[in-house]
Amino acid sequence: MTGKRPGGNPKPVSDVATEILDPVLRKRAGISVGLVQSWEEIVGPRLAGRTRPEKIVWPRRLDDDDPFEPAVLVIACEGAAALHVQHETNEIVSRVNAFLGFAAIGRIRIVQKPVNTGPDKPRPRLRPLSELEKKRVAGTVAKIEDDGLRAALERLGTTILSAKKRP
Repeated sequence: MTGKRPGGNPKPVSDVATEILDPVLRKRAGISVGLVQSWEEIVGPRLAGRTRPEKIVWPRRLDDDDPFEPAVLVIACEGAAALHVQHETNEIVSRVNAFLGFAAIGRIRIVQKPVNTGPDKPRPRLRPLSELEKKRVAGTVAKIEDDGLRAALERLGTTILSAKKRP
C-alpha cells in the first residue's frame, strides 16, 4: 500500500483507513466500515444519533454443507431509542439486507448502552429581526386563514430570516 492510486494521484485518507479498518472490523465484529458509515441512511436521522450497529453475529456452521442461516445484527441503543428500534425491526432488517445485497440479517438484538456519536452541533445564533423584516414575514403569511398555520409559518419565516446574516 503506497498511498497513491495507479494514476499517481494521492489516495484519500478515508480509503486508506477503510482498507486498514475493514478487515479488523470484519474479524472482530463481523461488520463492515460501509455499514457503520451508512448507518444514518439505513435507519434515518432520528435513530442514527441514538443508535449504532455493534456487530453481526453469524451462526456457527459445523460443516460446509450446512444450510445458510441469517445472522443477528446487534444494535446499541440509548434509552427510548430501543423501543423505536424494536417497532421498526422489520424495516431495519430489510434495509440492512438491501444495503448488503443479500438476506444476511434475520433478526436484531438490542443492547442498551450509551451511544456517543460525537459532540452535539451548536445551534446557530439567531439575530433579532428589524421591523421591516418582521413586517415582510407577517405580510407574506397574512392571507392564510387558519390562525394556527399562519402563526407556525410566521415563526418559521422568522427563524429562517434570523439565521441569515443581514443583507
